[in-house]
Amino acid sequence: MKQTYKLFQIDAFTEIPFQGNPAAVTFAQGIPKEKMQLIAKEMNLSETAFISASDSADYKLQWMTPKLEVNLCGHATIASLHYLNELGKINNRPRITFETLSGILKCPVRDNTYFMEIPQMKMDNFEGERDDLIDALGIDKNAIAKKFPFTLLQNGYLYIYSESLEALKNMQPDFDLISTLSMKYDFRDICVFTLETYDKNSFAHSRFFAPIDGINEDPVTGSSNGPLLLVLKRLGLIEDTGNDIEKTFEQGDIIGRPGRIKVFYSQKNNELYIGGKAVTIFKGDLII
Repeated sequence: MKQTYKLFQIDAFTEIPFQGNPAAVTFAQGIPKEKMQLIAKEMNLSETAFISASDSADYKLQWMTPKLEVNLCGHATIASLHYLNELGKINNRPRITFETLSGILKCPVRDNTYFMEIPQMKMDNFEGERDDLIDALGIDKNAIAKKFPFTLLQNGYLYIYSESLEALKNMQPDFDLISTLSMKYDFRDICVFTLETYDKNSFAHSRFFAPIDGINEDPVTGSSNGPLLLVLKRLGLIEDTGNDIEKTFEQGDIIGRPGRIKVFYSQKNNELYIGGKAVTIFKGDLII
C-alpha cells in the first residue's frame, strides 16, 4: 500500500525565493535507504534531507545527493529546521538535536534564524602538486599566492586561497579532471575562497566544487563555510585575539544563487556554528 509524505523544497541561507541553496526535505520514517536514494535522484538537487525518529536525539537526519549519502550537509540541515518549524514541530524550543553520520548536531533556533553546530576536523597542509589543481580549476595562477598553503581537512575538503574575486568569477573548472585528481591526491571536494566580497559587511567569498559527489558546483555550502573560518584563522587571515569570532561569508553570487552564511566560533567552548535563514519554495505530497 502506498504512503504519503509531506515534501518541501526550501532555499537555505536566504530569505529570497530562488536564491541560496535549494534542498528537498521530507519525513522518512519507514522509507528504506535504497528508496531514499531514488527520491534524491528524482529531486535532482544537491541534497535531499530525510528526517526520522531517533533514540539519541530529537530526530535522525540523513542527507542524500542524487548519487550517494553524505556525512554532513549544512544547507539541507538549515532547510530541515525550517521544515520542522513550518510544521509546528519546534514551537518555543531553543534548539533541536539531530542524530547524523557526523554525530549529534546541536541546532539552535533564534528569531527565525537557524543555526547548526559544525564538527571540527583536523587540518593539514596539502602535499600534492598545487599546479595540477590550479590547472584543473582553470583559475589565474597569479591569484594564488605561494606563501599560503592549501589546507586539507580530515573529511577531504580542500581549501585554496585566491587573492582576487575576479579570478573566482573567471574560473573555468574541468570537473572530470578535478574528480581524477581527487582520487590521485586523496581529497574529496574543493573550496576556493577570497577576502574580496560583493557585500561590504561580508568577510569572505567562496566557490565549492564536488564533482566526485555528483555536484559540479554547490551554490551555498554550509559544511564548507563553517570550517572556512578556522582555515582563515590558521592562515593568519583572521586575527586571533582569543575572543569569540563571528563573520558573515557569502557564496553563490557568481552562479546566480547568492546566499549569506553567519559563522560563529566560541573560543571558550571550542564550538563552531553556522546560521542562516530559509524560505519555502513549494510544498507537495510524496506518494510512494
